[in-house]
Amino acid sequence: MPEPSRPPSLTVGNIALSFHRAAAAVVRRVLEDAGHEVHGVEAPHEQLFGLQAAGEIDLLVSAWLPASHGTYLARYEDEVQVLDPHYAPYCVWAVPPYVPVEAVAEVADLTRPEVADRMTRTLDGINAGAGISRFSARMITEYGLDRSGYAFRPGTEQSFIHRVERGIAEREWFVIPIWRPQYLNRVHGLRPLAEPKGLLGGTDAARPVVTRTALTTIAPAALERLRTLRPGNDGIEAIDELINVDGLTPLDAADRYLRDAERTAR
Repeated sequence: MPEPSRPPSLTVGNIALSFHRAAAAVVRRVLEDAGHEVHGVEAPHEQLFGLQAAGEIDLLVSAWLPASHGTYLARYEDEVQVLDPHYAPYCVWAVPPYVPVEAVAEVADLTRPEVADRMTRTLDGINAGAGISRFSARMITEYGLDRSGYAFRPGTEQSFIHRVERGIAEREWFVIPIWRPQYLNRVHGLRPLAEPKGLLGGTDAARPVVTRTALTTIAPAALERLRTLRPGNDGIEAIDELINVDGLTPLDAADRYLRDAERTAR
């Protein structure tokens, strides 16, 4: 009797940031549990969507819709299906917990002379294609922060992490353009600032994007799990912390998260 055929191999793509690796690792394990061989691809934000548009990625994990990544997906949205959201990301500007809320409660407070004199006025972020980077560059001018000497500077994930850890170690007053889910929120208790103009894009839905070709080849059991998977912001941050603080690989961190989630569900 011939053996049943193995499901086809699939390529899962994620943005080259640790929490996106966390989300992609969970998706990868779901596919592997159903028998798929899975290959991983990483790229910066806009480039990753271009790779899927070119047919080089079967599943993209994840598109933040509508605000952060909608413009990238719009170029080929007829060729894909967007699945239900796995978590609900949003962007913020935050300060360390030791910066008094009486001094800095919202973005406009950064222009107060006694605050601007003490605050580091360069805001370090991640790569320029990220939604948080686009939003932050606009906020500098929309809030008139440039007139108080503030500027936004994009960078790498590692320079961004180092900036937060160094600043907190030195008890520096600084602002960090960040988002949830991101493990630095859990580790350092960063405090979001109110942003009444609504320039940070609101709350998105982080949704896996599957090409219509791949949709017909994914094992039904895996597709059903992907449709109902809900790690949420807390779950993604927990996996991200396992990677960055505990030193686990993304796949090992996903395994621990899935085991714990299954144990809790019993």
